[in-house]
Amino acid sequence: MASLNVGNLGEYLREQRRNAQLSLRQLADAAGVSNPYLSQIERGLRKPSAEVLQQVAKALRISAETLYVRAGILDAERDRDDVETRAVILADPSLNERQKQVLLQVYESFRKENGFGTDADADADADVKADADAGTGAGVDADAAVDGAETVKNPHS
Repeated sequence: MASLNVGNLGEYLREQRRNAQLSLRQLADAAGVSNPYLSQIERGLRKPSAEVLQQVAKALRISAETLYVRAGILDAERDRDDVETRAVILADPSLNERQKQVLLQVYESFRKENGFGTDADADADADVKADADAGTGAGVDADAAVDGAETVKNPHS
């Protein structure tokens, strides 16, 4: 099998796995992927989906966005501010998981409104919605969240 342009991702994953002191099998189990598939990713023979990268990142307790950049799903330069904004939101200890997901959806809705939406943003939106669905049992409409926030801010308008 010919090597794809994901060797940098594979090397990075292997390094992160070793730093976490996990075997290939342990990481595969924790991420919910097969051991051979994860091995192929580490060797640069397979390009994983954003969903698989998210599962692996969660198992390694690292940023999924970092893996997206290394896999070529996100453009490092163009999306750096976006990735940093997302990371700050996700790292805020004063927000619960549902609030973080709603805030990310509102953020993406404003980006799209201002012409910064991309295919990568659409993939990220799908991941955020999937996370929100899994975490709360129902997705949250970003427009409804904005409307709700405006109502709270100015209940008499």
